[in-house]
Amino acid sequence: MSSHHIVRDKQEPALLIANGEACQPELLGQLLEWSPVVVVLDSAIWRVLDLGIKIDVLLGDFDRDLDLDMIRAQQYPLDIVHTPDQDKTDLDKGIEYLIERGFPAVNIVWATGRRADHSLTNMTNIVRYKDQIRIVMIDDHSKIFPLVGRFEKWYEAGTPISLIPVGTVTGFTSEGLKYNLEDATLKLGYRTSSSNEAAEDGFVRIEAQTGDLLIMECWD
Repeated sequence: MSSHHIVRDKQEPALLIANGEACQPELLGQLLEWSPVVVVLDSAIWRVLDLGIKIDVLLGDFDRDLDLDMIRAQQYPLDIVHTPDQDKTDLDKGIEYLIERGFPAVNIVWATGRRADHSLTNMTNIVRYKDQIRIVMIDDHSKIFPLVGRFEKWYEAGTPISLIPVGTVTGFTSEGLKYNLEDATLKLGYRTSSSNEAAEDGFVRIEAQTGDLLIMECWD
């Protein structure tokens, strides 16, 4: 797979590669073409090396033995960041690394699939950073991002859209969906707006008064 080194400033989202289910090579290639920096989390490096991707940062607690000298020789120049804090996931650390360095946005891949606990934690943890960096988590079947303020976007009729609360969300109101709600309370495990869709070609608008909400654009 070709190098990503086409964009070299912070006008485009960074790319963060976790260690879940791999996405299709075409999707990964598209994201690499527009990423100013690529961060790989811990032991995912072996899978990334197999794909021939040029990366910028390897980050993790390195609790599994990694031959860092060999990796550095293959990827020079490479910033290796040791983050031993066991109270945070590697994905949390990767996002915080990008926030500290002033990146305005990040696309995250390989963060879903495989272990269910990792997938659920990765998807729900991104809400904590919603006011610090724009986050989009992408796989072959979905694009996931937290609601920040009032959301408005044009969709084709029938586009699947799921609204999933992380905890409790109050004052949830939507427009332009097949099943709209007004001033509703959503609670994970009890009431969501999953498997909704755009009612017609046009704008979908979503807002909430309190709480954290994930917007999921999904396709089969």
